[in-house]
Amino acid sequence: MKPVLLIDFGSTYTKVTAVDVEGETLLGTASSYTTVETDINDGLRSALAELEKTCGALEFAETYACSSAAGGLRMVTSGLVPELTSEAAHLASLGAGAKVIRCYSFQLTEDDLEEIRRIAPDIFLLVGGTDGGNTECILHNAQMLATMEPAFPIVVAGNRTAARECQRILKDCTVFVCENVMPRFGALNIEPTQKQIREIFLKRIVQAKGLSHAAALLDDIMMPTPSAVLQAMNLLAQGCEGESGIGDLIAVDVGGATTDVYSIADGMPRQMNTVYKGLPEPYSKRTVEGDIGMRYSIRGIVEAAGIEAVARLSGLTAARAEELVDYLAAHTDVVPGDDPELEALDYALASLAIETAVTRHAGTIEETYTMMGQTFVQSGKNLTEVRQIIVTGGSLIHTKRTCEIASHALFDPAKPASLRPKEADIWVDRTYIIAAMGLLSSHYPQTALRILKKELEHHGYSK
Repeated sequence: MKPVLLIDFGSTYTKVTAVDVEGETLLGTASSYTTVETDINDGLRSALAELEKTCGALEFAETYACSSAAGGLRMVTSGLVPELTSEAAHLASLGAGAKVIRCYSFQLTEDDLEEIRRIAPDIFLLVGGTDGGNTECILHNAQMLATMEPAFPIVVAGNRTAARECQRILKDCTVFVCENVMPRFGALNIEPTQKQIREIFLKRIVQAKGLSHAAALLDDIMMPTPSAVLQAMNLLAQGCEGESGIGDLIAVDVGGATTDVYSIADGMPRQMNTVYKGLPEPYSKRTVEGDIGMRYSIRGIVEAAGIEAVARLSGLTAARAEELVDYLAAHTDVVPGDDPELEALDYALASLAIETAVTRHAGTIEETYTMMGQTFVQSGKNLTEVRQIIVTGGSLIHTKRTCEIASHALFDPAKPASLRPKEADIWVDRTYIIAAMGLLSSHYPQTALRILKKELEHHGYSK
């Protein structure tokens, strides 16, 4: 047996997972409150004590970790046009596992600088202009940032004509220059920037967030937790040498404050009479709905879906549903337990959280007519042919109605413009191992994939 320890320092809980890489088996999982405000190792020790009760005393051959503690990797971006370079910066940041606090377009103002000072991001991503295109905006923004004397590092990934001039303007700042995230109109090049963001996270952010003592215990330095999840989803979808994947997929993690959605799929138009509009999206895409969550962002679900939808799915009156929503918003630590009303409400909220988040993540299609006849215009990803949905989050794993909730990610004939999956298998991560397997996959991809396929609870087609 060769035990390996995998740690996820979360914003609320520190989760530990033990695997035997020789036997390709999950040995056990445990969690404890994260203690980043005092000493993050206190929470880790508590989680390891719980793990020992399950697995017995283990001498770990290797230890790897990821983290979203202390707010995760907090980023601010600025670009030129909202639908183009600003969106490219946004996609690059999310794909690197960051939490994008603010995304600016066009020229930064003094008010913007005041807001950036208040945010105090971990990294600022400065983009703008295609190669050989507009340089005025990115140079202006570099000059504005230089007046701040920022403590945070700045990644410049815009028009290559202006990149080195931006670096000179920001000579008193910590600056990293990358290839343009959008070198040509409509072309994405986000991988180099994502790699640079992760390297900054490893070298600088770990220490800044008080995680350096924990990092000293590791065989490999940490990555942002969402980056580990995306890595696991890519592995599960595409497979690796010696082990096949399960194909294109969507993954949804419904949390207390946010709902994360991942898609591993091409997503381009399927029909000959469909044209694509807008910036092509990455094969591996992550979005974060910061206003959609089961407790801290419960109001966001109600605002997005309407209290009548909550009442209809829960079987409660609108007045009673509203009353319970107010209660949960004020008591974020409450779980349904054996309370049938709270169980019904959580079912409705989780269903609507998934429906809202996946609808925002997926593309749309609209019908139009040209001289050539009927034509369809697609924006965003076409996920109608995706046949696998992976779900996790407390509201889904602690209920018997998981598949019913997950089915709200599927296509709804009442909303034909949304390109959500038509039908899909449901896979449930009831033991929170996805991030751990993303970590493990950097060193043992076959083992990580086989454990995922074995441990994720698999259900047949939902329509």
